[in-house]
Amino acid sequence: MKNKSLIREGKAQFIVGNTFYRSQSKVTRDLGVLAAATYKQSQGELRVLDVMTGCGVRSLRYYLESGADYVWVNDSNPENQAVIETNLKNILQENKAKITYNNANEIFFDCYNRKDYYDLVDVDAFGSPNPYLSTLLWATKIEGLIYLTCTDGRTATGHLPEKSLQVYGSYGRSHPAAQEQALRLLIGSVLQQAATMGLGIKPIFSLFTGQTYRVMMMLLPKINLSLDNYGFLGYCHQCGEYTTVSYAKLGKVSCYHTVEDTIYPYTISGAMWLGNLHDQVYLQRMKALAETLEWRERVDLLSMMINELDFPPYFYTLGEIGRRGKLDLPKRSQLIERLQTKGYRAAPTHINPQAIKTNANLKMCIEIAKY
Repeated sequence: MKNKSLIREGKAQFIVGNTFYRSQSKVTRDLGVLAAATYKQSQGELRVLDVMTGCGVRSLRYYLESGADYVWVNDSNPENQAVIETNLKNILQENKAKITYNNANEIFFDCYNRKDYYDLVDVDAFGSPNPYLSTLLWATKIEGLIYLTCTDGRTATGHLPEKSLQVYGSYGRSHPAAQEQALRLLIGSVLQQAATMGLGIKPIFSLFTGQTYRVMMMLLPKINLSLDNYGFLGYCHQCGEYTTVSYAKLGKVSCYHTVEDTIYPYTISGAMWLGNLHDQVYLQRMKALAETLEWRERVDLLSMMINELDFPPYFYTLGEIGRRGKLDLPKRSQLIERLQTKGYRAAPTHINPQAIKTNANLKMCIEIAKY
């Protein structure tokens, strides 16, 4: 092992050795711990399946901080065995965990064959988790949680639209709110896959950290895919406006410019999830727990996520407002306050520190920013 020094994160102490570990991803693990602990509080039981464990820090924290009753720890690389078993030796001695070294799909098949379903299935994939979507649902308990990672931002943000079609079954195009699109493409993929099994999903929270996309979802017993929550996003490159487009309206929606008396076609991305990125009640419970733990930064993040709920499925960047309005970059807090004064809803978004969520259109944002 290269790195034998002891690292502390939350209540966990562990070594990294030759395994992969990013200290910058602590926020994603913190939110996972809070969501899992909230689930344990309501359900009274928490069994976790961590199929791409790396050094094992997530499994360790689920056990120590979320109160997991049992953790199945898996990694496809048997060379990580020494590190993983060193880090999890106390849980193993208490017979509260088991460790395997298999491909994640093999684990999901095994769970399904033995009817061994888990309350939380964590898939911390490198790249896209989509190769595992059709099988991970088989290992998840109904109304259990699914926690997915995506690190392939270029594909989901429209820089590789053909690859997006291959991976997500959706055509992602580039535009200023493309980071939110990446989250929605991932949620939409799970929604569609669940529907093929007669099931549904509900996003608990959707997180973008600047490098990694993380989505926590709940598996529902009935299909909830509909033309209202699964459709397309249109973006007009001419004026910068967005619109949502249902399957029924495909080919029938264009952006009309009154000044030029000209119609321009929207650039269409999708299909994707068009509903809320977070569940308000669940986030409030996670926030209350974070307050008890005195996790100040996580309380602030969860507050922002709660406030960005129930807006259209896109945001406006301050740079885009300034560029199209030919004005200096507006201050986010002042623009939000002015929009609210004018009767619009507006809030900052955690996805981009230089962007706002609002029900006003871009033209109104520019006018308010000017005056």
